[in-house]
Amino acid sequence: MRALFCQAPAVCRWARMLLGGLFLLLCNAFGGESSEGTSTLCVVTYNLRYASPTGPNAWPQRRPLVVRLIRQLDPDVLGTQEGLYGQLRELAADLPDYDWIGLGRDGGSRGEFMAVFYRKRRFEPRAFDHFWLSDTPEVIASTTWGNRNRRMVTWVRFYDRQTGREFYFWNTHLDHEVQAAREKSAELIRKRVADLPGDVPVLLVGDFNAAAGANPAYDILTRDGFFADAWALARVREGENLGTFNGFERMPVGGPRIDWILVRGAAEVDRIRIDAWQQDGQFPSDHFPVAAWLRWKSQP
Repeated sequence: MRALFCQAPAVCRWARMLLGGLFLLLCNAFGGESSEGTSTLCVVTYNLRYASPTGPNAWPQRRPLVVRLIRQLDPDVLGTQEGLYGQLRELAADLPDYDWIGLGRDGGSRGEFMAVFYRKRRFEPRAFDHFWLSDTPEVIASTTWGNRNRRMVTWVRFYDRQTGREFYFWNTHLDHEVQAAREKSAELIRKRVADLPGDVPVLLVGDFNAAAGANPAYDILTRDGFFADAWALARVREGENLGTFNGFERMPVGGPRIDWILVRGAAEVDRIRIDAWQQDGQFPSDHFPVAAWLRWKSQP
């Protein structure tokens, strides 16, 4: 695996480089079955839990399980949260059919990433950017809403070679401590999405640290049908009795669903899954991934 620091011409045309070390990270990743020839889009959001070298849940022990689970889900586009640069490079080396785009929340390769992995044979990134969830969203690593941890969004505008469609994929991780920061983050995301072209659908995924249907941040994003929850749209729901945070130690039966896939634009969601796979009591992460299989209703 080799990292491409804005060397691919197809990507560099759209790179908006910010002073202070902002750069694009594109890496080869992924393996799994191709979805070539179908209009179905498999979208996954997955909080990986940042890499730790020690302890019962150390990254070296979890890495093969994370890779196996991702391969089982076989996503077309995957948004990860909490991944560190070295961790993501290792994941990319294990998953060679995918490229990824991301930026550390502390700038450059520093801090956690909201990485976007995508099936490179199917998708072409036509635009991308990053911004921070604060009153100064273009300032790297900025925080102004009382949260200690820096929070951000990475987004990509994709062209789907199979369907001829374009869509936006936004990936985020809201604060786990400060409710006001979650609400202001949701407001900023909604405002920025509202400024996008209305004829291009949007997928917003992430760890929102808020219970779907029971938190003002969720209400802000779904109010007046601005975003629809893929969970509510799905014809089939797998893992309905589970929350999405397991803490490495339990099946969260009846727990809150804090990892979401939201949709803006006409879509049919065939099924959605909270995937609770584990091996011999070892969870791959302290969150379960959420996967949705959807199709856009109208074609260009």
